[in-house]
Amino acid sequence: MSLSDQMVGGLMGLPPQIVVLLISTLPFIELRGAIPVAIGLYHMSIYEAFAWAFLGNMLPVPFILLLFGKVEAWLRHWQWWVRFFDRLFERTRGRARGSVERYEELGIVAFVAIPLPFTGAWTGALIAYLFGLDYRKSVLTIALGVCIAGIIVTAATLGAISLL
Repeated sequence: MSLSDQMVGGLMGLPPQIVVLLISTLPFIELRGAIPVAIGLYHMSIYEAFAWAFLGNMLPVPFILLLFGKVEAWLRHWQWWVRFFDRLFERTRGRARGSVERYEELGIVAFVAIPLPFTGAWTGALIAYLFGLDYRKSVLTIALGVCIAGIIVTAATLGAISLL
């Protein structure tokens, strides 16, 4: 049995709301994966699916913004982590530089709102950290971006389901 089979099997015993919340907390998957699961697999209403996915997607954001600097500083004691963070930060800054330097928080909203891989709340929080943006503004702008992404993903999910 593969690791993904074990994970899915372990989640299947949980209430659907918790499964959707947990899926949406995962980096790279976030609500882009949680909303289709909530609507398509669990037949949740769009409002319930959106609420649980939004909540789960936002759950890690305050922790990332508040603790990432401390965790990074501690991990940089090991050379492997130095190389990892340097590459991660270089790539992230490169993707976000133009929009964030020009539009700051609005750039983060736009970046988070596009429901594509490597955009979302996790990356938005990392960008806010890297560019030294205000904590409260960052949480609010990331939440707005997640909300817009949630609307887009919900619409796309409903469109895909109607085609089936």
